[in-house]
Amino acid sequence: MTLTVALAILAGLVLAALVAHGAWSARRAHPRQALAKAAPPRVDPALGESPVAAEDVPRPEPRSATLRPAQRLDALLDATVPMTLEQPISGEAILAHRPASQRAGTKPFLIEGLNLDSGEWEPPAAEQRYSELQAGVQLANRSGALNEIEYSEFVQKLQGFADSVGALPDFPDMLDVVARARELDGFAGPLDAQLTVRLLARSVAWSVGYVQQSAARQGLVGVGVSGRMVLPSTEAGAPPLLMLAFDAQAELAAMGDDPQAPALREVTLSLDVPQTPASMEPFPIWHRIAHALAEDMDADLVDDAGRPVTLHAFDAIGKELAQLYAALEAHDLAAGSPAARRLFAG
Repeated sequence: MTLTVALAILAGLVLAALVAHGAWSARRAHPRQALAKAAPPRVDPALGESPVAAEDVPRPEPRSATLRPAQRLDALLDATVPMTLEQPISGEAILAHRPASQRAGTKPFLIEGLNLDSGEWEPPAAEQRYSELQAGVQLANRSGALNEIEYSEFVQKLQGFADSVGALPDFPDMLDVVARARELDGFAGPLDAQLTVRLLARSVAWSVGYVQQSAARQGLVGVGVSGRMVLPSTEAGAPPLLMLAFDAQAELAAMGDDPQAPALREVTLSLDVPQTPASMEPFPIWHRIAHALAEDMDADLVDDAGRPVTLHAFDAIGKELAQLYAALEAHDLAAGSPAARRLFAG
Protein backbone atom coordinates (compact mmCIF):
# COMPACT_ATOMS: atom_id res chain seq x y z
CA MET A 1 0.00 0.00 0.00
CA THR A 2 1.42 3.36 -1.02
CA LEU A 3 1.63 6.31 1.31
CA THR A 4 -0.91 8.21 -0.80
CA VAL A 5 -3.49 5.40 -0.51
CA ALA A 6 -2.92 5.08 3.24
CA LEU A 7 -3.42 8.79 3.75
CA ALA A 8 -6.59 8.71 1.69
CA ILE A 9 -8.00 5.85 3.80
CA LEU A 10 -7.08 7.67 7.02
CA ALA A 11 -8.74 10.85 5.78
CA GLY A 12 -11.89 8.88 4.99
CA LEU A 13 -11.98 7.37 8.46
CA VAL A 14 -11.52 10.77 10.08
CA LEU A 15 -14.34 12.23 7.95
CA ALA A 16 -16.65 9.34 8.85
CA ALA A 17 -15.89 9.85 12.54
CA LEU A 18 -16.66 13.56 12.29
CA VAL A 19 -19.97 12.87 10.56
CA ALA A 20 -20.93 10.30 13.21
CA HIS A 21 -19.97 12.67 16.02
CA GLY A 22 -21.99 15.46 14.43
CA ALA A 23 -25.05 13.25 14.14
CA TRP A 24 -24.66 12.11 17.75
CA SER A 25 -24.33 15.70 18.95
CA ALA A 26 -27.41 16.71 16.97
CA ARG A 27 -29.43 13.94 18.59
CA ARG A 28 -28.28 15.06 22.04
CA ALA A 29 -29.24 18.65 21.29
CA HIS A 30 -32.74 17.66 20.11
CA PRO A 31 -35.34 17.06 22.82
CA ARG A 32 -36.62 13.55 23.40
CA GLN A 33 -39.78 13.02 21.38
CA ALA A 34 -42.96 11.12 22.13
CA LEU A 35 -43.55 7.83 20.36
CA ALA A 36 -45.08 8.24 16.93
CA LYS A 37 -48.06 6.01 17.68
CA ALA A 38 -50.27 7.18 20.49
CA ALA A 39 -53.76 6.39 21.64
CA PRO A 40 -56.51 9.03 21.27
CA PRO A 41 -56.49 11.75 23.92
CA ARG A 42 -57.35 10.35 27.34
CA VAL A 43 -58.97 12.52 29.94
CA ASP A 44 -60.29 12.16 33.45
CA PRO A 45 -64.09 12.60 33.14
CA ALA A 46 -64.31 14.06 36.64
CA LEU A 47 -61.63 16.68 35.94
CA GLY A 48 -62.59 18.00 32.51
CA GLU A 49 -61.31 17.64 28.98
CA SER A 50 -57.65 17.72 28.05
CA PRO A 51 -55.66 17.82 24.80
CA VAL A 52 -53.10 15.38 26.22
CA ALA A 53 -52.46 12.33 24.06
CA ALA A 54 -51.20 9.30 25.94
CA GLU A 55 -50.43 5.68 25.47
CA ASP A 56 -53.00 3.11 26.45
CA VAL A 57 -51.85 2.50 30.01
CA PRO A 58 -53.43 0.97 33.13
CA ARG A 59 -55.49 3.46 35.18
CA PRO A 60 -55.49 3.76 38.95
CA GLU A 61 -57.93 1.60 40.91
CA PRO A 62 -61.59 2.09 39.91
CA ARG A 63 -63.30 5.06 41.48
CA SER A 64 -65.89 4.49 44.15
CA ALA A 65 -69.44 5.04 42.95
CA THR A 66 -70.29 6.74 46.26
CA LEU A 67 -70.80 10.48 45.91
CA ARG A 68 -69.00 12.82 48.27
CA PRO A 69 -71.24 14.20 51.02
CA ALA A 70 -72.23 17.84 50.68
CA GLN A 71 -70.16 20.35 52.64
CA ARG A 72 -71.56 21.16 56.07
CA LEU A 73 -71.01 24.01 58.49
CA ASP A 74 -68.33 23.30 61.07
CA ALA A 75 -67.98 25.08 64.41
CA LEU A 76 -64.17 24.98 64.06
CA LEU A 77 -64.08 26.47 60.55
CA ASP A 78 -67.09 28.76 60.23
CA ALA A 79 -68.54 31.90 61.79
CA THR A 80 -72.20 30.87 62.03
CA VAL A 81 -75.22 33.16 61.67
CA PRO A 82 -78.63 31.86 62.86
CA MET A 83 -81.61 33.13 60.84
CA THR A 84 -85.10 33.06 62.33
CA LEU A 85 -88.12 32.43 60.10
CA GLU A 86 -91.70 33.51 60.86
CA GLN A 87 -92.98 30.41 59.08
CA PRO A 88 -91.51 27.39 57.26
CA ILE A 89 -90.07 28.01 53.81
CA SER A 90 -89.69 25.76 50.79
CA GLY A 91 -86.36 24.62 49.45
CA GLU A 92 -87.32 26.10 46.08
CA ALA A 93 -87.66 29.57 47.61
CA ILE A 94 -84.29 29.30 49.33
CA LEU A 95 -82.56 28.15 46.14
CA ALA A 96 -84.20 30.90 44.10
CA HIS A 97 -82.95 33.68 46.39
CA ARG A 98 -79.60 32.22 47.43
CA PRO A 99 -76.70 34.49 46.34
CA ALA A 100 -75.33 33.56 42.93
CA SER A 101 -71.81 33.58 44.30
CA GLN A 102 -71.43 32.07 47.74
CA ARG A 103 -68.04 33.65 48.32
CA ALA A 104 -66.91 36.68 50.27
CA GLY A 105 -63.55 37.62 48.83
CA THR A 106 -61.50 34.44 49.00
CA LYS A 107 -63.76 32.77 51.60
CA PRO A 108 -66.71 30.51 50.77
CA PHE A 109 -69.90 30.58 52.79
CA LEU A 110 -72.71 28.05 53.17
CA ILE A 111 -76.45 28.22 53.86
CA GLU A 112 -78.26 25.37 55.62
CA GLY A 113 -81.88 24.68 56.56
CA LEU A 114 -83.49 22.68 59.38
CA ASN A 115 -85.58 20.10 57.56
CA LEU A 116 -89.15 20.22 58.83
CA ASP A 117 -89.65 16.46 58.44
CA SER A 118 -86.29 14.96 59.43
CA GLY A 119 -85.25 17.56 61.99
CA GLU A 120 -81.74 17.58 60.47
CA TRP A 121 -79.66 20.52 59.23
CA GLU A 122 -78.87 20.12 55.54
CA PRO A 123 -78.09 22.08 52.36
CA PRO A 124 -81.43 23.35 50.98
CA ALA A 125 -83.06 21.01 48.46
CA ALA A 126 -86.13 21.19 46.27
CA GLU A 127 -89.36 19.55 47.49
CA GLN A 128 -88.33 20.04 51.12
CA ARG A 129 -89.51 22.50 53.76
CA TYR A 130 -87.37 24.21 56.40
CA SER A 131 -88.31 25.71 59.75
CA GLU A 132 -85.01 27.52 60.42
CA LEU A 133 -81.97 28.67 58.48
CA GLN A 134 -78.34 29.25 59.31
CA ALA A 135 -75.31 30.39 57.35
CA GLY A 136 -71.59 30.37 57.97
CA VAL A 137 -68.53 31.97 56.38
CA GLN A 138 -65.23 30.12 56.46
CA LEU A 139 -62.77 31.71 58.86
CA ALA A 140 -59.52 30.75 57.11
CA ASN A 141 -58.01 28.89 54.17
CA ARG A 142 -54.70 28.97 52.31
CA SER A 143 -55.48 32.52 51.23
CA GLY A 144 -55.22 33.59 54.86
CA ALA A 145 -57.60 34.61 57.61
CA LEU A 146 -61.03 36.15 57.02
CA ASN A 147 -60.60 39.92 57.18
CA GLU A 148 -62.94 42.82 57.88
CA ILE A 149 -63.65 43.52 54.21
CA GLU A 150 -64.53 39.88 53.49
CA TYR A 151 -66.76 39.67 56.55
CA SER A 152 -68.55 42.85 55.53
CA GLU A 153 -69.15 41.40 52.05
CA PHE A 154 -70.57 38.25 53.64
CA VAL A 155 -72.90 40.30 55.86
CA GLN A 156 -74.12 42.32 52.87
CA LYS A 157 -74.85 39.24 50.75
CA LEU A 158 -76.51 37.34 53.57
CA GLN A 159 -78.65 40.33 54.61
CA GLY A 160 -79.94 40.63 51.05
CA PHE A 161 -80.80 36.92 51.03
CA ALA A 162 -82.48 37.16 54.43
CA ASP A 163 -84.62 40.09 53.30
CA SER A 164 -85.71 38.12 50.23
CA VAL A 165 -86.90 35.09 52.21
CA GLY A 166 -88.24 36.88 55.28
CA ALA A 167 -85.53 35.75 57.70
CA LEU A 168 -83.98 37.64 60.60
CA PRO A 169 -80.19 37.05 60.82
CA ASP A 170 -78.21 37.44 64.05
CA PHE A 171 -74.69 38.41 62.99
CA PRO A 172 -71.79 37.88 65.41
CA ASP A 173 -69.53 40.85 66.19
CA MET A 174 -66.99 41.56 63.45
CA LEU A 175 -64.03 41.98 65.80
CA ASP A 176 -64.76 38.64 67.47
CA VAL A 177 -65.06 36.87 64.11
CA VAL A 178 -61.84 38.37 62.74
CA ALA A 179 -59.97 37.45 65.92
CA ARG A 180 -61.18 33.85 65.65
CA ALA A 181 -60.12 33.82 62.00
CA ARG A 182 -56.59 34.95 62.80
CA GLU A 183 -56.32 32.38 65.58
CA LEU A 184 -57.41 29.55 63.25
CA ASP A 185 -55.05 30.73 60.52
CA GLY A 186 -52.10 30.79 62.93
CA PHE A 187 -53.03 27.35 64.24
CA ALA A 188 -53.37 25.81 60.76
CA GLY A 189 -50.10 27.10 59.30
CA PRO A 190 -47.74 24.59 60.98
CA LEU A 191 -50.06 21.72 60.02
CA ASP A 192 -50.03 22.49 56.31
CA ALA A 193 -47.69 20.60 53.99
CA GLN A 194 -47.27 20.28 50.23
CA LEU A 195 -44.43 18.00 49.15
CA THR A 196 -42.75 18.81 45.83
CA VAL A 197 -39.84 17.14 44.08
CA ARG A 198 -38.19 18.52 40.93
CA LEU A 199 -37.11 16.29 38.06
CA LEU A 200 -34.18 17.76 36.10
CA ALA A 201 -33.06 16.39 32.73
CA ARG A 202 -29.56 14.91 33.05
CA SER A 203 -28.61 15.44 29.43
CA VAL A 204 -31.18 15.55 26.64
CA ALA A 205 -34.19 17.84 27.14
CA TRP A 206 -37.77 16.59 26.66
CA SER A 207 -40.55 17.52 24.30
CA VAL A 208 -43.96 18.17 25.87
CA GLY A 209 -45.33 15.02 24.24
CA TYR A 210 -42.50 12.95 25.71
CA VAL A 211 -43.28 14.21 29.22
CA GLN A 212 -46.99 13.53 28.73
CA GLN A 213 -46.38 9.98 27.54
CA SER A 214 -43.99 9.24 30.40
CA ALA A 215 -46.52 10.59 32.91
CA ALA A 216 -49.36 8.66 31.30
CA ARG A 217 -47.45 5.42 31.85
CA GLN A 218 -47.76 6.13 35.58
CA GLY A 219 -51.51 6.77 35.37
CA LEU A 220 -51.46 10.58 35.24
CA VAL A 221 -54.07 12.31 33.09
CA GLY A 222 -54.71 15.80 31.75
CA VAL A 223 -57.07 18.25 33.41
CA GLY A 224 -57.67 20.76 30.64
CA VAL A 225 -55.10 23.19 32.09
CA SER A 226 -51.87 23.72 30.18
CA GLY A 227 -48.79 22.46 32.00
CA ARG A 228 -50.75 20.24 34.39
CA MET A 229 -51.40 16.50 34.74
CA VAL A 230 -52.76 14.70 37.79
CA LEU A 231 -53.07 11.26 39.31
CA PRO A 232 -56.80 10.98 40.10
CA SER A 233 -57.97 9.85 43.50
CA THR A 234 -59.79 6.55 43.86
CA GLU A 235 -62.49 8.46 45.78
CA ALA A 236 -65.21 9.87 43.54
CA GLY A 237 -65.11 13.67 43.41
CA ALA A 238 -62.03 13.92 45.64
CA PRO A 239 -58.98 16.08 44.87
CA PRO A 240 -56.24 14.35 42.84
CA LEU A 241 -53.55 12.40 44.64
CA LEU A 242 -50.62 13.98 42.79
CA MET A 243 -49.98 16.85 40.38
CA LEU A 244 -47.30 17.05 37.68
CA ALA A 245 -46.47 20.59 36.56
CA PHE A 246 -44.35 21.92 33.70
CA ASP A 247 -44.06 24.99 31.45
CA ALA A 248 -47.59 25.87 30.27
CA GLN A 249 -46.30 28.00 27.39
CA ALA A 250 -44.34 25.04 26.06
CA GLU A 251 -47.51 22.96 25.93
CA LEU A 252 -49.48 25.72 24.22
CA ALA A 253 -46.74 26.03 21.59
CA ALA A 254 -46.65 22.26 21.10
CA MET A 255 -50.44 22.15 20.67
CA GLY A 256 -50.11 24.73 17.91
CA ASP A 257 -47.48 22.60 16.11
CA ASP A 258 -44.93 25.36 16.61
CA PRO A 259 -41.59 23.99 15.36
CA GLN A 260 -39.88 26.39 17.76
CA ALA A 261 -41.77 25.04 20.79
CA PRO A 262 -39.38 25.19 23.75
CA ALA A 263 -38.03 21.94 25.13
CA LEU A 264 -38.48 21.04 28.79
CA ARG A 265 -35.65 20.41 31.21
CA GLU A 266 -37.65 20.41 34.44
CA VAL A 267 -40.99 19.16 35.78
CA THR A 268 -42.31 18.99 39.35
CA LEU A 269 -44.35 16.30 41.08
CA SER A 270 -46.39 17.45 44.09
CA LEU A 271 -48.40 15.87 46.89
CA ASP A 272 -50.92 18.03 48.78
CA VAL A 273 -50.80 16.26 52.15
CA PRO A 274 -54.01 17.47 53.91
CA GLN A 275 -56.18 16.70 50.89
CA THR A 276 -55.75 12.90 50.86
CA PRO A 277 -56.34 10.32 53.63
CA ALA A 278 -53.21 8.64 54.95
CA SER A 279 -54.99 5.31 54.41
CA MET A 280 -54.58 5.79 50.64
CA GLU A 281 -50.78 5.84 51.17
CA PRO A 282 -50.21 8.93 49.01
CA PHE A 283 -46.61 9.34 50.16
CA PRO A 284 -45.44 5.90 48.93
CA ILE A 285 -47.27 6.57 45.66
CA TRP A 286 -45.52 9.95 45.30
CA HIS A 287 -42.18 8.32 46.08
CA ARG A 288 -42.71 5.45 43.61
CA ILE A 289 -43.93 7.61 40.74
CA ALA A 290 -41.17 10.18 41.23
CA HIS A 291 -38.53 7.45 40.92
CA ALA A 292 -40.31 5.80 37.98
CA LEU A 293 -40.46 9.11 36.09
CA ALA A 294 -36.82 9.86 36.89
CA GLU A 295 -35.73 6.51 35.50
CA ASP A 296 -37.96 6.71 32.44
CA MET A 297 -36.97 10.30 31.59
CA ASP A 298 -33.28 10.10 32.62
CA ALA A 299 -33.77 12.78 35.27
CA ASP A 300 -32.32 13.69 38.65
CA LEU A 301 -34.59 14.17 41.67
CA VAL A 302 -33.79 17.38 43.56
CA ASP A 303 -35.46 19.66 46.10
CA ASP A 304 -36.25 23.37 45.74
CA ALA A 305 -32.63 24.25 46.52
CA GLY A 306 -31.30 21.87 43.87
CA ARG A 307 -30.03 19.29 46.40
CA PRO A 308 -30.38 15.61 45.42
CA VAL A 309 -33.34 13.87 47.07
CA THR A 310 -31.88 10.56 48.13
CA LEU A 311 -33.54 7.44 49.54
CA HIS A 312 -32.40 8.62 52.98
CA ALA A 313 -34.12 11.97 52.39
CA PHE A 314 -37.36 10.25 51.36
CA ASP A 315 -37.19 8.13 54.51
CA ALA A 316 -36.78 11.22 56.69
CA ILE A 317 -39.72 12.92 54.95
CA GLY A 318 -41.86 9.85 55.53
CA LYS A 319 -41.16 9.91 59.29
CA GLU A 320 -41.99 13.62 59.55
CA LEU A 321 -45.15 13.02 57.54
CA ALA A 322 -46.33 10.34 59.97
CA GLN A 323 -46.04 12.90 62.79
CA LEU A 324 -47.97 15.45 60.76
CA TYR A 325 -50.79 12.98 60.04
CA ALA A 326 -51.04 12.28 63.78
CA ALA A 327 -51.14 16.01 64.59
CA LEU A 328 -53.88 16.66 62.03
CA GLU A 329 -55.99 13.83 63.40
CA ALA A 330 -55.48 14.98 66.98
CA HIS A 331 -56.99 18.36 66.04
CA ASP A 332 -60.03 16.87 64.24
CA LEU A 333 -58.45 17.73 60.90
CA ALA A 334 -57.46 14.26 59.67
CA ALA A 335 -55.94 14.41 56.19
CA GLY A 336 -58.63 13.90 53.57
CA SER A 337 -61.47 14.78 55.93
CA PRO A 338 -64.05 17.38 54.80
CA ALA A 339 -62.72 19.83 57.41
CA ALA A 340 -59.11 19.44 56.31
CA ARG A 341 -60.00 19.78 52.63
CA ARG A 342 -61.89 22.98 53.33
CA LEU A 343 -59.29 24.54 55.63
CA PHE A 344 -56.29 23.67 53.46
CA ALA A 345 -57.76 24.90 50.18
CA GLY A 346 -57.79 28.12 48.23
